[in-house]
This record gives sequence, C-alpha cells and structure tokens, in this order.
Amino acid sequence: MFWDSNFREILSWYYRVMDNRAPAKFIICRKIESEDPTKLDMEGLWDLHRELSKDFHRVFRDIESGGMEIGDLPTPRFNFLDLKVEIAKNIFRRCHFCERRCEVDRRRVEGDCKVDFTYVHSWFHHHGEEPPLVPSGTIFYGGCNFHCVFCQNYDISQEYPKEGVRVSSRDLALIQKKLRIEGARNINHVGGDPIPSTYVILESFKYLDVNVPQLWNSNMYCSVETMALLREVIDIWLPDFKYGKDSCARRLSLVEDYWEITTRNLEMAYNSGDMIIRHLVLPNHIECCSKPVLRWIGKKCPRALVNIMGQYRPEYLVARYPDRWPDISRIPTPEEMEEVYRYAQKLGILYIH
Repeated sequence: MFWDSNFREILSWYYRVMDNRAPAKFIICRKIESEDPTKLDMEGLWDLHRELSKDFHRVFRDIESGGMEIGDLPTPRFNFLDLKVEIAKNIFRRCHFCERRCEVDRRRVEGDCKVDFTYVHSWFHHHGEEPPLVPSGTIFYGGCNFHCVFCQNYDISQEYPKEGVRVSSRDLALIQKKLRIEGARNINHVGGDPIPSTYVILESFKYLDVNVPQLWNSNMYCSVETMALLREVIDIWLPDFKYGKDSCARRLSLVEDYWEITTRNLEMAYNSGDMIIRHLVLPNHIECCSKPVLRWIGKKCPRALVNIMGQYRPEYLVARYPDRWPDISRIPTPEEMEEVYRYAQKLGILYIH
C-alpha cells in the first residue's frame, strides 16, 4: 500500500497547479508565440509544432524551477495552443485521433467510436476517484474507441453515446470553469473515452479562464499524433492499462496491437507529466495480463503511482451472455487480488488499492 503522505512528492506538478502555485500547461501554451496556423498546410503545421514544442519545454522548465513567472510572458496574437487546435481540426476532418484510424470526416459521419461531434452525458464532482484527485471535476463524454464486452459505462460508450448534450468548445470551457469554481481539484476528461473528443477539448482551453489541472482519463489507444497534441496540455495522466496480451485485448475489447500502442503512449505520457496508472484485475487473467502489465510498469514507469483495482464485475455483454466469456463471468477472488498485490510489492511498485 502506498500512503497519502507521499502523494505530493510523486505528483508534485499536479499539486502545484491544483494549489494555484503554478499555471496549468494549457495556460503556458497560450504564452508560446506562433505564426498564424490557418495559413499553413498539414506538413507546415507539424513542422511548426515540433519547433514550438521545444520553446514550450524551455519555458516550462523555467516556470517549474521558479526561474520565471507566467505573468512575465507577453500574450501573443497566435500561440502554441492555436496551432494544436488547428492540427486537431484537420485530424477531425479525416479522423485519426485513435489507432483505429477510421479517416472519416466526422463533421458528416460518426467514426468507429460511434460519435461524430462531442457529447457530454454528465459532469459533477466525483468523490470515488483516487485520493489525490478528490473531488474530481469529472466530465463524461459519449463514445469510445474500445468495444469492451464487460464495459460498465456501455450506455454512453456503445449503445447511446449521442444521447448526451452536444457541446461546443465554449460550452465545455464553461462546464470546466463551473466545476473548478465550485471546488474541483482537477478537470477529469473521461467517458466513454475522451479520445474522440480531442478536438473540442483542446479548443475549449482557448476559452477557459481559470487555472485548473487537466487530467486525461483514457484507455490510451490514441494515435501518436494525438499524444503529440496532448503532452503539452495535460498536467496529470490517469490511463488504463488492462491487458498484457494482445489476444486478450482483441477478444475482450476488439482492438488490435494493444500492447505496442498502449505501452508507446504510456511511455510518452510518463515522460511528459505526473501519472497514476489504473490496472483493472480481471479474473483468470493474472498470468497473461496483470503480471506482464506490472512488470512493464516497474521497468518503464518506476515512479508512476499504480491503482490496482479489484472493482471488476461482469457487465454489459458478459452479464447478458456469460457462457461466451466464462473466464470473466465472475468477480476476482480475494486470493487473486492478493496475488497481484504481492507481485506489485515484489517489483517495488508504488501502488494503492
């Protein structure tokens, strides 16, 4: 078990932003000068993004070390965030926010995620998240690029994702502001999954006028392009890392190349911000999934906090047709959970449960 007294050390940047002792990354992005991104083609946009990313990290290091205040920087006419939004707008028109890479124009049709635009089903102060996050200003988006047979939020992710409220970027900024003013420690982008709504989420930061940590609560099956857009605006990452074997991900979530894509993105996230990794323990998947996942975390993300979750229960299709997925048609046993905890301890992983 990892104790509360260490949270501030492990999640130091997040706590500084949460306490208003540092600006959220999206605010820093708005201070990095850019040329007018609307005048560039996609190749030019990415070339400029690479250059401004270097500028961002130089300024970020100065702010993080106390050598610079955000107020010392002028406000440019065009900025790094404008550039990210323009790239996201182009991706949206030929969507490849996730690694399914549908490449459909989501102004006209929905993607494999089952949404076209951005739909919010609920937003509230969530008190059931990890201790450093509570109360979390949670925004549940419709749609998901996974199709998990055991999904607990299947109504908004798979069956009725477009029955939420369709929101603009300005609407979303107002939701975030209200959550923060009323006491949220962070803005928790979740779902479903936030990946299909990347464009509107990024654009909302142009209009958000309160300082608040941005949290990305996702399955992390996003494209490398999406990761490049997110890594300079997300203050704390809350990724799921479910599977240690591609065949398990294929059978239970209907995705290909899970391990390669997810570990790539987790490593990028770990190198760009604070992180709490969630691992949901599935019954009968200790050897194929839990142990490989924990071994990888111990090697590649040794300072990440890990939430080993025993909350799995058979939902959605597994609840309806348990004979089709007999391996996960029950909850994990106490013995299975204890085996995973012991393994994490053996690896020296910083975990909570």
